[in-house]
Amino acid sequence: MSIAKTYTPADVEAKWYQRWQEQGFFKAKANPRKQPYSVVIPPPNVTGVLHMGHMLNNTIQDVLVRRARMQGKEACWVPGTDHASIATEAKVVALLKEKGIEKKDLTREQFLEHAWEWKEKYGGIILEQLKKLGASCDWDRTRFTMEPELTEAVLRVFVDLYQKGLIYRGIRMVNWDPKGGTALSDEEVIPKDTMAKMYHLTYEVVGQEGQFLTVATSRPETIMADVAVAVNPNDPRYTHLHNGARVRIPLLGRDIPVILDEYVSIDFGTGALKVTPAHDLNDYELGLKHNLPVIDILNNDGTLNEKAQLYVGQDRFAARRNIVKDLEEAGLLAKIEEYASVLQTSERTGAVIEPRLSLQWFLKMEHLAKPALAVVENDEIKLHPPKFKNMYRVWMENVRDWCISRQLWWGQRIPAYYLPDGTFVVALNVEEALKLAREQSGDYNLQATDLRQDEDVLDTWFSSWLWPISVFDGFKDPDNADVNYFYPTDDLVTAPEILFFWVARMIMAGLEYRKEVPFRNVYLTGIVRDDQGRKMSKQLGNSPDPLDLIAQYGADGVRTGMLFSSPAGNDLLFDIKLVEQGRNFTNKLWNAFRLIKGWEVNAELPFVNEKAVEWFSAKLHTTLAELDEHFDKFRMSDALMTVYKLVWDDFCSVYLEMIKPAYQAPIDPETLRHTTGFLETLLKLLHPFMPFITEEIWHELAERSPKDYVCVAAWPKKQIIAGAPELIARMEKALDIVAGVRNIRNQKGLGPNKPLTLAAKTDDAALLQDYDGIIRKLASLTEISAVDAAPAAAIGFVSGGAEFFVPLEGQIDLGAEKERLSKELEYAQGFRDSVLKKLSNEKFVQNAKPDLVERERQKLADAESKITALEQSLAAL
Repeated sequence: MSIAKTYTPADVEAKWYQRWQEQGFFKAKANPRKQPYSVVIPPPNVTGVLHMGHMLNNTIQDVLVRRARMQGKEACWVPGTDHASIATEAKVVALLKEKGIEKKDLTREQFLEHAWEWKEKYGGIILEQLKKLGASCDWDRTRFTMEPELTEAVLRVFVDLYQKGLIYRGIRMVNWDPKGGTALSDEEVIPKDTMAKMYHLTYEVVGQEGQFLTVATSRPETIMADVAVAVNPNDPRYTHLHNGARVRIPLLGRDIPVILDEYVSIDFGTGALKVTPAHDLNDYELGLKHNLPVIDILNNDGTLNEKAQLYVGQDRFAARRNIVKDLEEAGLLAKIEEYASVLQTSERTGAVIEPRLSLQWFLKMEHLAKPALAVVENDEIKLHPPKFKNMYRVWMENVRDWCISRQLWWGQRIPAYYLPDGTFVVALNVEEALKLAREQSGDYNLQATDLRQDEDVLDTWFSSWLWPISVFDGFKDPDNADVNYFYPTDDLVTAPEILFFWVARMIMAGLEYRKEVPFRNVYLTGIVRDDQGRKMSKQLGNSPDPLDLIAQYGADGVRTGMLFSSPAGNDLLFDIKLVEQGRNFTNKLWNAFRLIKGWEVNAELPFVNEKAVEWFSAKLHTTLAELDEHFDKFRMSDALMTVYKLVWDDFCSVYLEMIKPAYQAPIDPETLRHTTGFLETLLKLLHPFMPFITEEIWHELAERSPKDYVCVAAWPKKQIIAGAPELIARMEKALDIVAGVRNIRNQKGLGPNKPLTLAAKTDDAALLQDYDGIIRKLASLTEISAVDAAPAAAIGFVSGGAEFFVPLEGQIDLGAEKERLSKELEYAQGFRDSVLKKLSNEKFVQNAKPDLVERERQKLADAESKITALEQSLAAL
């Protein structure tokens, strides 16, 4: 069968992915005869489509999983999606609006019907896209965080933690997302640097005609919620306000007290602080301390309510513009200043966060955080790179209680049931809740219809923190075969920004419910950025469509392109040239395969390539040891580059050139056997990175049995090759000689096939004898001879302490060559003299570091060698 001249990814990728699935290679089950290896996917949102971050993250996971499978482990990669409460609800609300339907006009049940319909239609898109990347997940194990079994697990955990006294309900200052209409945890708030305005407002002092107090605020629209103005008792500017003074809120005219508190900074702003407990966390603490009232002037959507009295119904930012205008007209705005500030925004909707007092459900974190910190500190769980341990420690030592309730309909509904008298019980379902309610109230006539379930749902992360256990049904049946075999999982690949969001919480849940860590290693990827350093996003329009890249360059090209420069924890500056390099690598591999496959064998020919075979075998197994070390230390980019150089530089550019027969000439069977074996080993090493082309070549290279796929071939084991370092070093010396001849060809414009001879002045005649055939072949030499002096009309070079000469009589313009060599000699002598001057300076030799002095001495020796060679070349000419 003829072999295609060029490799076309589109022709093979779907074919091999289908066959891998048909063969069941991705399926995993508990197998006591094999070592388990398990990975759980960071579940992408059901709202998501494949982006560059997913590409990087899932490529790394697939590399790890495919290698583990080839190592003979029972490799299990569990896929799935996250219900993403805020994002999905926003999508469904927007979709309904397009149809002219408002959420407020629907019952909860009606809305959820639309949400489930949307999830079934769009929720699996990203998983299908991952298949095009080559992700070798066990698709039969696909889970969804809101499927019935996982929802029951979430509710069981809520009930358990409530019974342990770790979950409570209370009024606290929370982060409110006016656009999403829900509370958020601290970790869902994204700070953004911005320029803001500071407004200096004048508050009239009551009873002191003509006296005003200037207060600086960045939020003038909240003055209607002011309940006091605070000054520092040690601030001499305000001693006249110490005895129960009151001031009047601008425009509103309501009187409020002046309070004294050392919390107020004397040298910041005007030294006078407006106190608005309902809309600022620090003001709330001041309000509690001074027993101040709370006036909340905002609605859930960020508009002003009736308590504001002014600008009622206006959006908070519209109200800000209007009140500034009115203050200015009333002469109550002293000045406006610009300053650098940090804006707190919602991770999901991008809305500016509103600090707000709210009745919410919270989980106490201190009890859970301490053991979760200890297992990272003692490296029971290793973070890669370890620099993130410091970030993790800071978070865990300053952990706050987790606000776990969300004012949404899409999600796991909080299992709290309210009795008619306002008290509540927490239970897994309404039947259990009714029993508890009757016992708690003493009213055994209560019916289920008398109970009202809490309207809120749980934070999405409250389901995904159970993911490594729940995907193996570890809550449904804590002693089932899967969870006992695959838990703890081995490696987690995720992004640093969710180290606390998700990783830390999974560790907490694992220790609380399995008494074991959920994974052993956490590989933290960097962020994929554009060439300007900006994070790639659809909003900025700076992110290519991953599927378009796969269509253009092939999945293998994109996978390797993503990994060429993505060390753990460091951001990847994406450049399309990296993907082009990946595509070029697939072409190089395909051409090497075509070359080998195209050779005809002559069984009568002797084995003449022993040195080349010995060298590449030594190089291969030395490199294999390096590769395994890179994998062990999670240096994924280094692992790829190690294989890349072995294939491109050593195998294709050197080894194949050493052993390939002349044009249309046959090859001996022993050389072909070794070469085919080398290629098969390289295909195995490349397969985790480039699964499609390696499988294609694997099957084209030889007849295979039905189960013989590189996908499940045994990972190569490093062997100890006797004398490997010496074999490699000797070949490097031979290749340096080849490079020297090729350099002369390039300098003199002599074609690569123009026959030349080489004269050698060396003490290592054995090197020339052992590698005569290789040197002559690669350097296109007709003869190599030993000499005691430079031959006439020759140009020389130094390699490994020996001198080599290429006679050029009749090949070049000798006059021009003499002139060039004279200039080069003059430069070399000048360089030598400058080094000699430095070394003759006693102060330099005495005071410089020994290694610096040694480097200068080496420079001198090299210069002397070069001068000698140039002088001899000139003499010869």
